[in-house]
Amino acid sequence: MTVAKIAIVTGGSRGLGRNTVLQLAKRGVCSIFTYRTNRAEADNVVNLAAEAGQRAIALPLDTGQVSAFDAFVEQVRDALKELGAARFDYLVNNAGTSHHAPFEATTEAELDSLYNVHFKGVFFLTQKLLPLINDGGRIVNVSSGLTRIAYPGSTSYASMKGAVEVLTRYLAKELGPRRIAVNTVAPGAVATDFSGGMVRDNPEVNRLVSEATALGRAGVPDDIGPMIASLLSDDHRWVNAQRIEVSGGLMI
Repeated sequence: MTVAKIAIVTGGSRGLGRNTVLQLAKRGVCSIFTYRTNRAEADNVVNLAAEAGQRAIALPLDTGQVSAFDAFVEQVRDALKELGAARFDYLVNNAGTSHHAPFEATTEAELDSLYNVHFKGVFFLTQKLLPLINDGGRIVNVSSGLTRIAYPGSTSYASMKGAVEVLTRYLAKELGPRRIAVNTVAPGAVATDFSGGMVRDNPEVNRLVSEATALGRAGVPDDIGPMIASLLSDDHRWVNAQRIEVSGGLMI
């Protein structure tokens, strides 16, 4: 009997992470995903994954708190046993927070918070989970179209995502001997509750994004989750150390 592949997805209870978990389930992949505080949202994703035919296990985690990672890894070990496995195959570093403020108004505390979640957390969670990922596995780090497009008010956020893109290339090199491919997916403007639902709920912002996009609309989660799920599959086994923007042609 073929054993299902297993993914770990951070920030899997909402938005792009939620869509990724569900798209993986449709492709026969089980998930262990994290949520920050909303257990009800997480339970809903577990139920939807079951409807799609695969197990999903929700674990609480603040990805900005590195001190919690050792305990989280033990929870992952227990979850893997529940799924009948000792290791997992895919890691999707998706969890994140938004930030909009001019460069001159950004505080040290705000920058530290972004650093803890978007870079330090990604760095050390990946490091802590490395002993549990199968050789030949895959890692996807979620970045942003804002590393290519300079949009005022996004300096701090985009800088952290830029650091993740450099980290991705280095991980691809260092993990190459284990045949672990590491790539970046950089979504454009997507209509979710991220940034307070700015793209989804503000008609003017949505219109501006649509006008700046070659395909004529803002992105939706169904544009991103399937792409990440596809990138993790064997069809893309030779794609490594790449930044892949998924934006419909935003500001080209």
